Amino acid sequence: MQGWPWWASALVMVAAAAALFIGGGPFTRLVDRLADRTGMGGTLAGIILVGAVTALPGLITSVLGAARGDAEFAMNNALGGIALQTVFIALADVFYRRANLEHAAASLPNLLAPIGLSIMLSTVLLAGAGPQITVFGVHPVSLLLVFLYWYWLRLSRKVGDHPMWRVEPTRNTQHDDPDPSARRPGESLRSMWLKFAGLAALVALTGYATGEAGLALTEQTGLSSGVVGAVITGFVTSLPELVTVLYAVRIRALHLAIGDIIGGNGFDVLFLSASDVAYREGSVYGAMTEGVVLLVALGIVLNLLVAAGLIRRQEHGIGFEGVAMFAFYALGIGFLMAMG
Repeated sequence: MQGWPWWASALVMVAAAAALFIGGGPFTRLVDRLADRTGMGGTLAGIILVGAVTALPGLITSVLGAARGDAEFAMNNALGGIALQTVFIALADVFYRRANLEHAAASLPNLLAPIGLSIMLSTVLLAGAGPQITVFGVHPVSLLLVFLYWYWLRLSRKVGDHPMWRVEPTRNTQHDDPDPSARRPGESLRSMWLKFAGLAALVALTGYATGEAGLALTEQTGLSSGVVGAVITGFVTSLPELVTVLYAVRIRALHLAIGDIIGGNGFDVLFLSASDVAYREGSVYGAMTEGVVLLVALGIVLNLLVAAGLIRRQEHGIGFEGVAMFAFYALGIGFLMAMG
């Protein structure tokens, strides 16, 4: 798309966004049934199944940017997506009027997730500030991030099965238990997985189109690649999370909604590991700009606000934490635009 006019690249991005928006509802219903049929539960299904698939557009976009030598675009696309997707939790609170979402979907795995993600993001800051050591062109922190993500998933399963303390249930608390009525007549588990794979392939294709269009827009418009990555492609590649979280709230799959966001954010941090492999001009962390550092810090603040909301468990309304998330996100993007 490098030789296309800017409006053609923008049109491709709009078409990709429309495809993600249309496919979000059927995909959410399918994963909700898979969570019940397999006994996986909503939180883990959201983290592993929804989080992985909805992260594909952002992953492909970041890797394309890194492979083309644009480290700032690659990192800002990932980190901008994390910040925006975290704010989607507050947005879902606005739509779920029955109770505060963090109250209704309170669980130890959900509480552990934003803390684990904050640790991963802090590790990225350490990698950028420390010596840029590489092995075959890859920084050791990229492997450490994969280990931290694996350990987080393992620990989430462990605290879910054998909690050392329990969430106090109320009339608005929704338990993450499989629903026996999820089985549809004549629908086999094999056919469900095939549908899942088909929708995942569609999402991946939109990621490739978004990445190409975003890189082309950077050249065609003269906009900073950091701003394009964090704001424009970051928004488009985050659309699957927005659609699935709002649809999950609509069908009252609250643990799936929370798991989708935190799972997608965990995968988004791993975009940096993949980008480090694709970036052939040294360590991608050595190319961190002030804008990248700003987005990492914003991601940490937003995720700790989610953890605070899960601990506080306000029963109704969006709560102080939700309002603060909107305010911090607007402030962070405003700073980024001023810097860019």
